[in-house]
Amino acid sequence: MNARTRSRRRGLLAIAAAVPLTLSAAGIAVADTVTAPTTQASDTAELPWMDTSLSPEQRSDLLVDALTLEQKVQQLHGSSAPTPELLPECNGTNSSGGYGTFRNVTGIPELGIPTFRITNGPVGVGYGDCTPQEPATALPVALALAAGFDPDLAYQFGDLAGQESRTLGLHEFEAPGINLARIANGGRNFEYFGEDPYLSGVIAAAEVKGVQDNDVIAMAKHYVLNDQEKDRGNVSVEVDESVLHELYLLPFEMAVKDGDLGSIMCSYNKIDGVYSCENDYTLTTVLRDMWDFEGYVQSDFGATHSTAPSLNAGMDLEMQSGRYMTMANIEAALADGSLTMATIDQALDRRYTQMFKYGIFDRPITRAPISPENGQVAREIGEQTSVLLKNEGDFLPLDAEVGTIALIGQSTYVDQAVAGGGGSSRVVPTYTVDALEGLENALAELGSDATVNKVTVEKDLSNLDAAVAAASEADVVVVMAGLVTAEGRDQLTADNKPILNLPDNQDALISAVAAANASTAVVLKDGDPVLMPWLDEVPSVLEAWNPGQEDGNVVANLLFGLANPSGKLPVTYPASVDETPTAGNEAAYPGLDLDGVRNSRGNLTVDVVRYEEGREMGYRWYDANDVEPQFSFGHGLSYTDFEISKLTVTPKVQDGTKAIKVQFFVENTGDVAGAEVPQVYLGLPESANQPPKRLVGFDKVELKPGEKQHVSITIDPAASNHPLSVWDAEADAWTTPEGEFDVYVGNSSDNITLQETVTVRTPAGR
Repeated sequence: MNARTRSRRRGLLAIAAAVPLTLSAAGIAVADTVTAPTTQASDTAELPWMDTSLSPEQRSDLLVDALTLEQKVQQLHGSSAPTPELLPECNGTNSSGGYGTFRNVTGIPELGIPTFRITNGPVGVGYGDCTPQEPATALPVALALAAGFDPDLAYQFGDLAGQESRTLGLHEFEAPGINLARIANGGRNFEYFGEDPYLSGVIAAAEVKGVQDNDVIAMAKHYVLNDQEKDRGNVSVEVDESVLHELYLLPFEMAVKDGDLGSIMCSYNKIDGVYSCENDYTLTTVLRDMWDFEGYVQSDFGATHSTAPSLNAGMDLEMQSGRYMTMANIEAALADGSLTMATIDQALDRRYTQMFKYGIFDRPITRAPISPENGQVAREIGEQTSVLLKNEGDFLPLDAEVGTIALIGQSTYVDQAVAGGGGSSRVVPTYTVDALEGLENALAELGSDATVNKVTVEKDLSNLDAAVAAASEADVVVVMAGLVTAEGRDQLTADNKPILNLPDNQDALISAVAAANASTAVVLKDGDPVLMPWLDEVPSVLEAWNPGQEDGNVVANLLFGLANPSGKLPVTYPASVDETPTAGNEAAYPGLDLDGVRNSRGNLTVDVVRYEEGREMGYRWYDANDVEPQFSFGHGLSYTDFEISKLTVTPKVQDGTKAIKVQFFVENTGDVAGAEVPQVYLGLPESANQPPKRLVGFDKVELKPGEKQHVSITIDPAASNHPLSVWDAEADAWTTPEGEFDVYVGNSSDNITLQETVTVRTPAGR
C-alpha cells in the first residue's frame, strides 16, 4: 500500500439493538444476519466506513484515515482484560491454569469499531474471550481429522468450529494448526495434521473454508518451524531453504492460496537467528510477495520482541497485550525514523479489511449456548477418523452376543472422555460420554444381553491382580490405553531423550491382561505415535486418537461394527525410538546449547536446532533409508476388503505444464460397506535429489459390498502444492526437473500396488 496522508475524523455510533438468534441446519444457535441492523444514512455521514455498499478495502481506508495516533496504537495490540461492560457474564475469575485470560482487541465504540473477540482452536472453541470458559463441542483432535484423508470432513469440522465461534460472539478462530510432525514425541502434534505437507495443506484449506463461511476469521498457525515444544521460545531453527519451501512452508502456502486464509499467527521460535515475528523473509518476501497473502499477521502470545522491526517485517497485531506496541515505543520509533506512519496504517488496514470482509463491523456481539446436538458431529468425525491398525483373524468387530466384556484401563482412558490434549486448546465440553457408557449404548442398540465389567487400574499397577482376574473370566477384553500430551513440552526424559512408550506402566498392563486372555483388543487414545512392545500379544489394535467428548460412543460403535473404521495414519509409527529421522542427532533434536545459558528452572536452554535430515522427514526417511516402521504413513485397515486395479496415466510424455490424469478402479470385495483411501505418490527424477516419493493425491471412496468405482485423480503442475517441482534457492522459484516421474498408487506409503511412468521434457530439452 502506498503511503497516504491520513486525515482525522471523529464520530458517534449509537449502540445497536441485539440481533435475534435462530437455529442453523446443524442445530446451532447463531446470530440472524438477515435481521442485523442496517446502518442509517445519518451514521454513514458521520462514519462513512459503516456504509456497507462500499468494498472492505474502501471501508478500511476510510476508517484508518479517521484514527488518531493514540487510537492506532491502541488497535495494534490485544488486551488481557475482560471485554468491557458489553459482556459482564464473561468477567469472572480465571481458574483455568493461566490459559483462560481474555483475548480481545478493545473496541472504540464512538468510531463503530467493535471489540475484536478471539478464541483459540484447533480442536474446538478453546480458551477465548470469556472467563469462566464457556462450553463448546470438544471435537476429535486435529491429528485425527488428518487421519480422515477427507477434505469434506475437514470442511465439516471447520464449519462446526466457525458456527460455534459465531454463536459465542467470537470473531477469530485461532486454527488450523499446520506445523508438521517432524518429531514423533512432539507435545503439540495432536493439534496438527501429521508429517506430510500436502495432506496438511489439503485438510487445512478445507477447514479454513468451513470456518470462514461462518464469517469468522480463521488463523493458520504457528508460522513457521515451530515443530517442537522444547524451548520453543528460545530455539533458533536452521534449515535449508529448499527444505523450508518444499516441506514446512508448503501447507501454509496451500492454506493461503486454496483456503483464502484471513490471518496467520507468527510463532515463538527464531529462524536463522531472527524471531519469526520479525522475520522479513517469511512474513513479507514469502507470505506477501510470493503468495499474495492479503490477510493480517498476529503474534503468538508473547512472541513479539520488538516494535519497529516487527511491524516493518510484516507483523500486524501484538498479542496478548501491548508490551512493545505502546505509545512511548511507537512515538520513539517514528521520531528516529525506524518506523513510518504508512507502516502503522498498513498493519491496521490489513486487519480491518478482513473484519469488514466478514461482517464483523456490521453485526452486534450476540451470544447463545452451544447446542448439545452438535456432539453428533463430533461422533461422526471420530468414527471416520479412527484407524484400525491391526485385526488378526478378523477379531473385530465384536459379536453382539459376546457374553461378558472386561473393560480395563487407567482412569484417564476409561472413566472419562479423552477430550483433547493439554494447553490453550483445551475445550470445556458440552457433555461427555465415557467408555462404559459408550459400550452400554452400543449393546442396547444391538439388543445384546452382554455385560461389561469395568476395572480401573492404578498407575502403579497396585491393583493389577484385579484386572488380570477380570480378564481371565471374560469372553473378551477391551483395554483402553493412551497418552495425553500438552502444549509447552515434548515427551522427553530428564536427559532429553525422546519418549515414545505409553506412560504410567500401560505397556506392562496390556501384556499382563493379554497373557490372561488372548481375546484382547487394545484401543489407543493418544495424540502422538506410540511404541507397542505388546503388539504381537493381541489380535487387534484400534487407534482412536483423543476422540473428543463423544469418546465412549465413537469407540464402542467401532468395536461392535456399528461404524466401519476408515482412517489412515497421517504419521509414521516407528518400530523403536532409535528408528526415527532425528535419532542419535542431538543437533537435529532436541537441539544444542551453545552458550551454557540456563532457564528459570535451572535447565540448559536449546539455542539451535538444525534440520539436518533435510527432506528425509516422516515416511520420506523410511523410504530413503529402507527402514521398516511399526505402521507406515497412510496405513489403515477396514472390516471389509478392497482391490485397486487397472491404472492408466495420461499423458505419458509432456513438457511439465500439463495436468497428469491418474485413473484406476477401487472395488469393495468384502461383505460390508466401507471406505478406502487410494493414495497417489510421485517419484521425481534422480536428478532432483529427492526422497523416493511424495504424496500428491488421494480420494476417500465409500463403497457397498461388491461395488466398484472408477477414480480419477489429477496431478496439476500449477497447483499450490507444486507436485512436479522442487525449490531452486538460487532462482527463488519452483522448477520442474526433466526425466522420468514414477506414479505410484496404493493404500499406504509402503503398500504400493500399481505403478506407471511419465516422461517430462522441457521445451529446451526436446
